[in-house]
Amino acid sequence: MSATRVAAARSPRRRAAGTRAFDVVLYGATGFVGRQTVEHFAAHAPRGLRWALAGRSAERLERVREACGPGAADAGIVVADARDADALGALAADARVVLSTAGPFALYGDALVDACVVHRTHYVDITGETPWVRRLIDRHHARAAADGTRIVPCCGFDSVPSDLGAWLVASAIRERFDEPCVEVRACFSMRGGVNGGTLASALNLMDAGEAERFADPFLLNPPGTAPRGGAAHADPALPVHDPDFDAWLGPFVMGPVNTRVVRRSAALLAARDASAYDRDFRYQEYLRVGRGRVGALAATGLAVGFGVGRASMRFAPARALARRLVPAPGEGPSEASMDGGSFRCELVGRSAGGHLVRGRIAGRGDPGNRATTVFVCEATLALAGPADMLPGIAGTGGVLTPATALGDVLARRLAAAGMTVEPLPG
Repeated sequence: MSATRVAAARSPRRRAAGTRAFDVVLYGATGFVGRQTVEHFAAHAPRGLRWALAGRSAERLERVREACGPGAADAGIVVADARDADALGALAADARVVLSTAGPFALYGDALVDACVVHRTHYVDITGETPWVRRLIDRHHARAAADGTRIVPCCGFDSVPSDLGAWLVASAIRERFDEPCVEVRACFSMRGGVNGGTLASALNLMDAGEAERFADPFLLNPPGTAPRGGAAHADPALPVHDPDFDAWLGPFVMGPVNTRVVRRSAALLAARDASAYDRDFRYQEYLRVGRGRVGALAATGLAVGFGVGRASMRFAPARALARRLVPAPGEGPSEASMDGGSFRCELVGRSAGGHLVRGRIAGRGDPGNRATTVFVCEATLALAGPADMLPGIAGTGGVLTPATALGDVLARRLAAAGMTVEPLPG
């Protein structure tokens, strides 16, 4: 059965949530990750969920819908270009939740988030562009908070395992020992490729001269909430042997994104007076490299290479060369490569009294594609579910993080989707 195409109306009125045509709209559905979100919804969307594919080309959207089989046959089609504010306004007015995979978000995301805030439509995406998220906070947090609209960026591999994992460990410490969590460390192991959209977002950030803002450890914190001891929060640049993980660790490429999100969670939860985190909570993360002398040498090589690569990307010729060598937006690893990937995020938290709690979020499938798809789709379905199940008081809103917006609802959804999530909330 073919779903009705929804044309983007002009000058839409703000509509009440109960009168909207769709529960969820998947924006950017013809992109590399976007196509995977359609596949996930086609296979896992609950019965009765009203959902639609959205993008700038009706023909391409229809091809994606057809390729995803019977499970997508009833999905609607919404045509809206990323720079057409009126069409995006109509899209937001017709949806309870919008999921966007259309990056780079600093180039294409503003008008869609603007529309969602105006129409009180919850929003989820997969960005790791923290300077852009900072601008969303400055422009929209106050109004979204007042209206109860949850704007939740960073719901892919950046930064769900880090943010949700740290919150689960800190919450377990509070529950078991009645003490605040003073520190969480995370280390990642992963296997998989990178899609062109992710690389385009990173290169655009450097093109825009955002490197200095990107390096701010407290970029996403509310004003006045940075903890003491700034040096302890600087991004790791050297190899380290960590006895709690029994391994040599090196810098993790996504650490400068994920750590900022976790620190924002800690600050927002403290403002709710419901935090398991200590006022001077510390969070860092690393890439697991190996053990013994080989691990030490490999971790040193990783640190050197990471530093050289980060420095070289400051220069336009290096970025131009990178663009010629990496996949273009809309391209990515093969199906076999994505299916053969995996990731593991191990966490160790310490309480004020020295008690330790371990956590783990892990899954099969390429982390930047397969796992990201599960993270963002399950985050969206959590938002589309009963509002009284979500963390915070009724009507909680703002530019939030995965942990503060979705909390244990997302943790349980990910476990039900086949991921390892430890410790699950009690």
